[in-house]
Amino acid sequence: MKTLIRIPKAFRIALITITLPIVIGIINISTAQTPPPPNGGDNPGSGNTPVGGGAPITGGIGILLALGAAYGGKKVWDSKRNPHSIKLQN
Repeated sequence: MKTLIRIPKAFRIALITITLPIVIGIINISTAQTPPPPNGGDNPGSGNTPVGGGAPITGGIGILLALGAAYGGKKVWDSKRNPHSIKLQN
């Protein structure tokens, strides 16, 4: 048989009163700051940075296409080696 430990009501209220401000304070401290505006706060097209932020995406797209082609090639290679290993999803 399990015995339940009775906690006095005053202790529970004191525990909540102490714990709640600490948790709220930790949450408030741990929030991140907002990033600075692009171009020093000017309009997006007014500076020498393009509207998209100047991030090069061509290398990333090429890598994703190469990985997709390699994955598809592996699937074709595996299906040619063992044609019964293809699983159809319904």
